[in-house]
Amino acid sequence: MNPAGAQLWFPYCGAAPVPADLMGRWNLDPMLLAVLALAGWWLWRQAQGAGQRRLLVAAGSLALFLFVSPFCALSSALFAARVTHHVLLAAVLAPLLVFALPEERIRWPGSLALWTGLQAVTFWLWHAPAFYAEALSSDLLYWTMQLTITGTAVGFWAAARRSSSLGAVAALLVSTVQMGLLGALLTFASNPLYLPHFLTTEPWGLAPLEDQQMAGLIMWAPSAGLYLAAALAITRRWLAEQDRELPA
Repeated sequence: MNPAGAQLWFPYCGAAPVPADLMGRWNLDPMLLAVLALAGWWLWRQAQGAGQRRLLVAAGSLALFLFVSPFCALSSALFAARVTHHVLLAAVLAPLLVFALPEERIRWPGSLALWTGLQAVTFWLWHAPAFYAEALSSDLLYWTMQLTITGTAVGFWAAARRSSSLGAVAALLVSTVQMGLLGALLTFASNPLYLPHFLTTEPWGLAPLEDQQMAGLIMWAPSAGLYLAAALAITRRWLAEQDRELPA
């Protein structure tokens, strides 16, 4: 049975599962599968070359994991799983999509500063307790949350891709700091903040506050670390280019 109170919330991925039920909780929503198939077909046609298509395969596999596998149901039970889901959308799926397509296909309007701000505002907004609870009460708001997190992240990574090395590094460091700050606030909060998970974490051996603290640590370290790693990679490439341009 579901833990008491879990039916108060009707998230898209279903009521919160208990551990014994998790592996049977595949999401085979025919509309979702059709949309993923059509999106995959279109993206495959846009990709050029084996390298880009390998990135698309990785992106498609990640999308299936997040929305079709039992991980989708787990995110109804644990806020830590939901945060992991959002981090993977913003910091893994989005850059995979950006670098899997020719640059001209994702030349969205707007500066890097604009997209950096939009990504930060979107991420903070959907992790505000009231907005988060509403997203778990409505399929429309759930998909609005997922699409805006992914869309602003795609805009951010696309703008960073076409920006100068210095601009990209600066934007990535800003994203590192804002993600780490949100993670720290969740980690050090003295009370659980997310009502949909008040009665869903106990079967997983976690109190709601412990689940929230785990989510904060995930956002603080691995998530911010992904942006920091990208900044360091660009810095390393820029320094290598400067070395090659020095006279012998």
